[in-house]
Amino acid sequence: MQYLGLLAIILAAMQFIPSYEKSNPPVDPAKEIKAPKEVMKVFKRSCYDCHSNQTNWPWYSDVAPMKWVVRRDVIEGRKALNFSIWQEYSDEQKKELKKQIYRSVVIAMPLPQYLWLHPEAKLTKSQKDLIRNWASDGKGYIDVDIR
Repeated sequence: MQYLGLLAIILAAMQFIPSYEKSNPPVDPAKEIKAPKEVMKVFKRSCYDCHSNQTNWPWYSDVAPMKWVVRRDVIEGRKALNFSIWQEYSDEQKKELKKQIYRSVVIAMPLPQYLWLHPEAKLTKSQKDLIRNWASDGKGYIDVDIR
């Protein structure tokens, strides 16, 4: 019983440790990604929480230790790719980001820890194929420069 009390005190004290700010910067629709309706539906359901300025912050994003993980993942996700500012990227950046999307949609995205609490974000094979087809500009494959 002593240990439970100590654990409760530690968990309560953790709530006062600062974390990254939880924010959703303003979104300018003119800067947002433009993609076919079906692709956008997948992006918004499975990607936007970490890769846009339209994050749906769940209740646990205010509770330590989860707040540290969630907020860090959003910050890192937005740094890597932000659909809310897609039109600000250069053509070269967009091309590189599409390559990354093409590769990661099959292997790594959405992150497993995100899927634990958001199983609806899991991509089906047909959704992965849809995203890969979009990312490859309809070719079904990505040209890779071999140096």
